[in-house]
Order: sequence, then structure tokens, then C-alpha cells
Amino acid sequence: MIIGVPKEIKNHEYRVGLTPESANELISAGHSVLVETMAGVGIGANDEEYKRTGAKIINNAAEIFATADMIIKVKEPQANERKMLREGQILFTYLHLAPDIAQTRDLINSRAICIAYETVTDDKGGLPLLKPMSQVAGRLSIQAGATTLEKSHGGRGVLLGGVPGVEPAKVLIIGGGVVGFNAAQMAVGLHADVTILDMNPDRLEWLENYFSARARALYSSKTLLASEISKADLIIGAVLVPGAAAPKLVSRAMLKTMKRGAVLVDVAIDQGGCFETSRPTTHDEPTFIVDDIVHYCVANMPGAVARTSTYALNNVTLPYILQIANLGWKQALLNNEHLKNGLNVIMGQISCEPVAKEQNLPYVEADKAIFSV
Repeated sequence: MIIGVPKEIKNHEYRVGLTPESANELISAGHSVLVETMAGVGIGANDEEYKRTGAKIINNAAEIFATADMIIKVKEPQANERKMLREGQILFTYLHLAPDIAQTRDLINSRAICIAYETVTDDKGGLPLLKPMSQVAGRLSIQAGATTLEKSHGGRGVLLGGVPGVEPAKVLIIGGGVVGFNAAQMAVGLHADVTILDMNPDRLEWLENYFSARARALYSSKTLLASEISKADLIIGAVLVPGAAAPKLVSRAMLKTMKRGAVLVDVAIDQGGCFETSRPTTHDEPTFIVDDIVHYCVANMPGAVARTSTYALNNVTLPYILQIANLGWKQALLNNEHLKNGLNVIMGQISCEPVAKEQNLPYVEADKAIFSV
């Protein structure tokens, strides 16, 4: 199979779909790898490193899209990239379609086979290809929040960990999953006053046992959420509904109850955000202010630590890429139920039910869609 790796073009996106090491594994398995020139520069991998693996360096993305059987990316294809997708071509990347109607319609019109990292599952009900980026984003959310709390960035001028004689910042983490847990680890490590809200009793018990007295893990109710929001200096939105738009848990009215200069970091922004006032931002202009509350809503947070993120992502995506390349997309999906759960769009049909429901579009069950091709 011919596998293409275009250079990422989203604002300040430095990650790359394949590391040189991953390219080498695919080439060793008998496949061809095409890499757009300078695609790996953001992780410190130059064209020569890819060449040494046997990959072919291509001067433009158009040739890669025109030639490759499978496109490997990190972020969702941008509008001009979507125009280059071909019928029957495989696209394997993060898609986050639920809040993105324009992308969904373009992928439907492309008639490509679009498999989303974020909806591939595992035997434990987890999302193994989303997990490493959730870990990165969770940890980064505290770094970003700590910086944004500084007065020069519009925040309250509060040091996350405080100092002797001055209380630390109050950090509220909404959601105790992978993002929330990793955010809590960082916040606790910086000696902040940390509260985690979740609605899963088993998860709350686990969090309580893990953090002990270092953080509070509380059952989330509307009353408690409203109370904790009013006390917080930094709020991390870490709620995920797989494949679907994130629920809006913090309304604009709630902002009026918050401390002036408090910070909201919306890690769920790729799925539409979990704060009513959220809108996607970039690393160029990461924040905006609504009702005296600073919002940090960068949609590709892990891109800021591109090398760490790319290697963490490749560790989990490469086995699936090999399955698709070795078996072909159809047999790979039929053989692996968890990979099949990653199928979002296939030859003009939506096979991810949450996306179809969110956008009020027809849904076709994955097996039916696969066998209809």
C-alpha cells in the first residue's frame, strides 16, 4: 500500500502523522511511504531522516493526495485538503466531526473511507488512540491555566501553588477521566487546592483512593457545580462524550458568579466545548475574555509539545496503520471490531451514530455500509 503523510497546515500544528521510526516499520512490512517535504521539522525530524528509512520525499501535498492509498494525519483535514481526497481513499486521523458540519459534508462528498482516531475503542471500553493526547492535553491545561492566571495574561494574578502564608489557587476540574486525572496530577504537584467533579461513583472512588487528601473527588450535581464554580480561580473543562458534541456544563449566566480574572480552560473544544461561551482559539491568540472571565480554548493544545505528542500518538496508532496497510481497509475493519468503531464516514455515508444524530443526517450501521461497498 502507498501511505501518504502530508505536512500539517492547521495554525501552529507541529505534529506529524508518522515519525521516521514508524515510516521505517511500514516500509519494512513492504509498503511505500510518501512524506511531504518538511513535514517532520516540527518534531526535529528532517527530510534526510525519512529518506534513510526508504521513504520518498514529495514537494507538495497535492501529489501525496493524488498518489497515496491511505493518508495519515494528526489533525482533521482542512478545507483545501478535503478537496483533494478521492473516492475510496483511506483517511486515518483525528476528525472530531460532531461540531463540524462543513467537514462532515466535505468528507461525505469525497466518498473517502474516513477513520477517526478518537472513536477507535479497546476491550475495556476506552479510547486508546485518544488517550495519549488526552494525557498531554490534561497536563498542558494546568500549564496553560497557570500562565493565563498571571496578570499580564489577563488573569487574577494568582500563583497556582501560593507561597507560605498565602493560600494557593483553587482549581476545579470538571470530569475525572483521562484529561481530568492528568490535569489533577499536575495541579496537585504544583500544590494547588484541587477539586475534581465527576458522576461515575466507581471513578470517584478510584480518584479518592489515588489522591487521598491531596485532592477532593466529589459527585457532580448542578447545585455543587454552581457552588464550586463561584470559588474557583482556574476551571478545567475535561468532559468527553465519545464521538458526540460536549455538553455545555457552564452557562454564560454562571460567569457572573465567578471571580473577576478567573480562567476557563476548555479541553473539550475539539468537540464543541463544555462552556457555553467557548469558541476555538489558536496558539497565536489563545485567549479571549467574556464577562471578565479569561477563556483558553486552543483546539490543538498538544501541538505545542509536538515531539512528545507525535511519539506518544505513533506508539498507539502504528499497529492499526499496519493492520489497514497489510489487510486493506475492509478486511482490517471486519477483523477488528474496535478499529471498525473508528469508521465515521464511508463512501458518502455516516457510520458514526453520534455524529449523525448531532447533525441530523442519515446514519448507516458500519457493517451494512462496509458490505454495501
